[in-house]
Amino acid sequence: MMHGGVILGGGGRVRERLEEEGRRARERVAALEREFAGLAEAASAAGTDDEHDPEGATLAFERQHAAALLEAAREQVAACDAALARLAAGSYGVCERCGQPIGAGRLEARPAATTCIRCAGRG
Repeated sequence: MMHGGVILGGGGRVRERLEEEGRRARERVAALEREFAGLAEAASAAGTDDEHDPEGATLAFERQHAAALLEAAREQVAACDAALARLAAGSYGVCERCGQPIGAGRLEARPAATTCIRCAGRG
């Protein structure tokens, strides 16, 4: 099946894969939000001082780590949603920088990719 200048095998499989990745990312967001809330509650309940209490530094690190993971999961949700929108618009699989097709191998590895491997390598 040709879609946005790229041959996509299996038609609906691309949509299903993007939807599945988005669902898993949303589950990660929910779990990380619960974890982050639990860490914040633990820090306030313990009355730790991040600067002077040895436990406070550990809790602060754990909160930072959870926040970074949460942000990455939210970005993955957004990337999957954007890829689904490109699929619906007919522009899925086309590099947003150079307009050339994104290789099937790259799309297999990163279904929400917005650039071809050459443009991705350029940063």
